[in-house]
Amino acid sequence: MHFLNVATVVFAGLLATGSAEQAYAGQSRLWSAYDSVLSNAKYIDLTHTIEPAMPIWRGFGNITFSQAVNKLTGKPFAYTKDLFVANAYQLTTDQMGTQLDAPAHFNPYFAASDEIPATFALRKLVVIDVSNKVATNSSYAATVDDVLEWEAKHGRIPQRSVVFVRSDWSKTWPSVDTDVFPQVLLETVQFLHLQRSILFHGHEPLDTDMTSDFASERWLLTHGYAQAEGVTNLHMVPPTGCLLSTGFPKFLGGTGNYVRFVAVCPPDWPQGILPGSTPEAPLPEYKNALVWNSQKGHRSRS
Repeated sequence: MHFLNVATVVFAGLLATGSAEQAYAGQSRLWSAYDSVLSNAKYIDLTHTIEPAMPIWRGFGNITFSQAVNKLTGKPFAYTKDLFVANAYQLTTDQMGTQLDAPAHFNPYFAASDEIPATFALRKLVVIDVSNKVATNSSYAATVDDVLEWEAKHGRIPQRSVVFVRSDWSKTWPSVDTDVFPQVLLETVQFLHLQRSILFHGHEPLDTDMTSDFASERWLLTHGYAQAEGVTNLHMVPPTGCLLSTGFPKFLGGTGNYVRFVAVCPPDWPQGILPGSTPEAPLPEYKNALVWNSQKGHRSRS
């Protein structure tokens, strides 16, 4: 696979430019990179849908959806009267679902959600698979040896990359155990950051480890490192060769981010979808209308 090599050459060429004319040429090279590589790549969503009944850490309250109300009439917006509808969300925490923890979650002197730089948007993605070990031990904790075993097969983990630990815990979502789950040892996250200089790591469960003092998560966040939680579909992603696209809102002073992770994988990878392979513009029209379902507590098509 030459997916990353092509992209790397293109982006390196852009960085080498200096003048305004060169900068424009660099922009053209980025567009060429999209046309030659990214437009033919496979895109895999690694994100859970946010919904009222989704699993959440036991200390947080449940979230609720409702119909947004027109403050002038006191009634929900309606297609017939207002030409549109809108939703309202009661979010009890910024720590739920697929998320990117900001260091301020544990340390007020490090970055909040809105202070995480835009450079997090696109990085090389490493997937370390420990699912076989988790299958025989539901609370298995990923070790430094797991990292070294991965490197023995695939080479040294690239600096400033993102490392996701695959456990397959999320395969049974939303029927998951949030008290007993696969973990990542403290020494493992320390090794990844201090010895391999990664950008951040991520895992499928909603916590990093089961220790009473949040050992792994606390070390990461109190030292200024972000981390991803609630990642899904890692069984669809190869161990090397993909990029990770990260999109998240900017909550002022936020301690976490609801995030959309998308793996961008080589064209010959069997999983994922191609740009244009499904309706995009316009987006598809469905047979059933989206209506408010008071029993489910959200809009649905059934």
